Amino acid sequence: MRDEAFEKEPLIESIGEMIIEGRNAVIEAFRAGKPIDKLFILDGAQDGPIQTIKREAKKHGTMIRFVAKERLDQLSETGKHQGVIAYAAAYEYAEVADILAAARAKKEPPFIILLDNIEDPHNLGAIIRTANLAGAHGVIIPKNRAVGLTAAVARTSAGALNYTPVARVTNLGKTMEELKKEGLWFVCADMDGTTMYQLDLTGPIGLVIGGEGDGVGRLVREKCDLVASIPMKGDIDSLNASVAAGVLAYEIVRQRSK
Repeated sequence: MRDEAFEKEPLIESIGEMIIEGRNAVIEAFRAGKPIDKLFILDGAQDGPIQTIKREAKKHGTMIRFVAKERLDQLSETGKHQGVIAYAAAYEYAEVADILAAARAKKEPPFIILLDNIEDPHNLGAIIRTANLAGAHGVIIPKNRAVGLTAAVARTSAGALNYTPVARVTNLGKTMEELKKEGLWFVCADMDGTTMYQLDLTGPIGLVIGGEGDGVGRLVREKCDLVASIPMKGDIDSLNASVAAGVLAYEIVRQRSK
């Protein structure tokens, strides 16, 4: 089934080794363990190599987008895509366990920023930069319906990706449940929540920031222990996701510094 919404998206930025074209090249990338963020396959293709690519994608938890030949031609840099184009992450993803280990190494209570469906690479890069400067031990993003570690993200992070681990998970809600067993509790950002100054944001904490349009999704919000709002005095009622992340992250820094 063709993904019409995806066909209307602007071209995905690709630099250097980020774009992989051709059936054998994509198969080898999967088998070499290269993290694939996005996979586009010609709608209706069913031959042997395509089936192999589908199996590898399923094995690695990579979402497939089935698109028209015109879309693949638009994305292709070589003109020889053979019905398949993959986008690999600019940086290696960490594991959630790596983030917890970073907190233990510093002998600090874990401070993690979790992002629910952030689609703008500049927002993700800015949040990773903020996470590093605010002393967060890592960032967690979902695999689906969210931007990965693209070149644009790496540039916007201004080098923070070299120091701040970013884990990518299949199910953000399930990951939160597992982290609760490690002693973490979660606060999400929402304009209808309790003013952040009235909340206790100390201890092992996960800060959940929602996407640019719809905010934190219902299922993820239900996993949160607290909902925090940012006091606003102006004429508009919302902040950019990366700005909201920065404000709340530094309120956590302030409270942890007492």
